[in-house]
Amino acid sequence: MNKVYESPLAAVSDIPDGASVSIAGFGMTHSFPTSLTVALREHGARQLCIVANSLGTGDYRSNTLIENNQVNRLIVSFSARAGEKTSAAEKQIAAGEIEVELVPQGTLVERLRAGGAGIGAFFTRTAVGTAVAEGKETRVIDGVEHVLEMGLKVDYALIRAARADRFGNLEFDGVGRNFMPAFAKGARVAIAEVDEIVEGELDPERIGLPGIFVSRVVRKTVDVPHDFPAARPGRGADSARTYNGKQAMTRRQMAEVAAGLVPNGSYMNLGLGIPALISNYISGRDIVLHSENGVLGYGTIAGDEDYDPEVYNASGHYVHLERGASFFESVTSFEMVRGGKVDFVALGAFQVDAAANLANWSTPNMVGGGIGGAMDLVAGDVTVMVLMTHSDSAGRPKLVKSCEYPLTGRNCVDIVVTDLCVLRWTGDVFKVEYVAPGFTAAEVAALTELELDLSDFAPGGAQADGAAAS
Repeated sequence: MNKVYESPLAAVSDIPDGASVSIAGFGMTHSFPTSLTVALREHGARQLCIVANSLGTGDYRSNTLIENNQVNRLIVSFSARAGEKTSAAEKQIAAGEIEVELVPQGTLVERLRAGGAGIGAFFTRTAVGTAVAEGKETRVIDGVEHVLEMGLKVDYALIRAARADRFGNLEFDGVGRNFMPAFAKGARVAIAEVDEIVEGELDPERIGLPGIFVSRVVRKTVDVPHDFPAARPGRGADSARTYNGKQAMTRRQMAEVAAGLVPNGSYMNLGLGIPALISNYISGRDIVLHSENGVLGYGTIAGDEDYDPEVYNASGHYVHLERGASFFESVTSFEMVRGGKVDFVALGAFQVDAAANLANWSTPNMVGGGIGGAMDLVAGDVTVMVLMTHSDSAGRPKLVKSCEYPLTGRNCVDIVVTDLCVLRWTGDVFKVEYVAPGFTAAEVAALTELELDLSDFAPGGAQADGAAAS
């Protein structure tokens, strides 16, 4: 048995017009099967349905097929990202040229895994009460509402691995497993692009995906430089907004405050943006960081002088590993979250409202949105901590009476850390626990649309304005 193909173009040459193709890749640049994607563009198949977590960016990732007008349908977790330049996908979706279905990241990998395992459908707590659940069957199981999701099969999958043998067995480095096993299992024909094809066979103990799930193997032909995520103007870790003529906390200070709220002995997931900075403030503490792309036990953000290209977090930042770290695929990662093994989730938000509802994946000026793993992360038995600026760039409050943006989760927010304060949900109202130095609780309340409990800051209360969070 020999599954090795002579070139990426040869490996994709039979993909017909109208095929469904899952293309792996994480964030904007990581783990994409770039050689196969470029070959598929050269091959020219049209009217493709692309299934992906993210479309990526640049000439070597999934978005290049959209720019070449080869796609008419998307099933993705990200079709757009807030603050980013409008993409070809957004333009074609807006013009009605591409149909899009947005799927939570954990649900996407589970649908593909189920499709490949002969499981027609499953119930999940993810996305209950959101736009994603509209029109779908729901059922109360063990007292909790669940949404029915259908298994998903595709014609072809394009995936990436570090090494392969002629039998199609694959070996991954670092977080390289992420979506690969689920995408391969859900495909009729899985095609793997690898850095190396070994002579003989791989060590059975090191195989991350058995060859029975892989139809074709090809060595990569495109080398893409490693990119370091750059902060958008005004959004660096040391940037700070001004309220009432005074500087609020920086993003770095917000992350430090948030880290102090997490008890030792916790497993914690850090989402995109400000939450990712928390990893720099837990050194030496008994807190284990979890990332949905498949790593448990990472630490500080790495610099361009000491990074491993196969070790990065959910924000796409290269990170250092801590002792006892482990790697796994995304299906396993979301099992940890939905199964209640992760204690804390920290993520960003566009809005949080008076019922502890969360909105963080789309705004009115976005075409589609970026659900990512957020709906899965807030669906489990977990403490949800939101980190966000108190107001948006136009000065509008983010703590509102009722979310105007599409919901990520209902009644799920436990703690809010803004650049002005720390709030904790009591079951019917958010209580102020901490006010940033230089500000008063009254100022925070005046800048907040929803009602706050200021009892600890009233005359004779337990704390004075500006006191540190416990």
